[in-house]
Amino acid sequence: MSTRPVTVSGHRTLIGARRDTRRGVTDRVMRGLSVSAAAVCIVPLAAVVFFVTINGIGALNLDLLTKAPRALGIGGGALSAILGSLQMVPLATLMAVPAGVLAAIYVSEFAGARTAAVIRFSADVLVGIPSILIGIFVFTFLVLPFRQFNAFAGSVGLAIIMLPVVMRTTDEILALVPSALREASLALGVPRWRTVVSIVLRTGLGGILTGVMLALARAAGETAPLLFTALGSRLVNVGDLGRPMDALPLFIFVNARQPYTILNQQAWGAAFLLMVFVLVVNVAVRARSFGRRTAT
Repeated sequence: MSTRPVTVSGHRTLIGARRDTRRGVTDRVMRGLSVSAAAVCIVPLAAVVFFVTINGIGALNLDLLTKAPRALGIGGGALSAILGSLQMVPLATLMAVPAGVLAAIYVSEFAGARTAAVIRFSADVLVGIPSILIGIFVFTFLVLPFRQFNAFAGSVGLAIIMLPVVMRTTDEILALVPSALREASLALGVPRWRTVVSIVLRTGLGGILTGVMLALARAAGETAPLLFTALGSRLVNVGDLGRPMDALPLFIFVNARQPYTILNQQAWGAAFLLMVFVLVVNVAVRARSFGRRTAT
């Protein structure tokens, strides 16, 4: 029986095969871990959407959308909450968007490096502040002095929540505008302010609108600031911002705590409406971003 000595090339081939096998196993393990992590991110969202849809879609009816809650008794609908959200959220948007966009323009185009860093850091901290603290802050300055819960204070609370989101997203979008566009405009003798308005803002308009829509979706679902400011009301309030006003998050919070099944079902229906609104806004944002990337 003859034996062949293992050549150097054969030994290297064996080592290479073992290395390739080990790399293949490592690759398959990491792929499995990545898929599992993606499932961990997706499953909770799918579960929430499924659970709210199953419980809420059956509670949707004409009464829920067109009738106000009964002041003394069980029944009615969520008309006051729907109208309240349609008033306070747009008003908060009108307050937060101009301030946030102008702050972002100052930071991106005019401020020095240290000033810009301080403003960005402050906006990042404000994003992380719990919304209930913002509610207490607004309560101290816009509710206690007037001894009256009011919808205007609720809108201010929502605007404070939206402001740093709008500011930071706009700042990031303006930073993506090529410097060559600014330089070309300035080289033609266009004033700095006109360059910002006509070139920079117009170029980043799609991204700015995306940030505004995301901030609006977040504000629409906030409850804590409204508990200390708008308070909520079973009466339909249209246009009187100096008095309490209901909103969908408040309606859900109040009705979900009641010991009556019909009110709990109304809370599920309102939760479904709010979830659909937030999902539609987010899908619209993603579709717009995808459309812009496809066009470019």
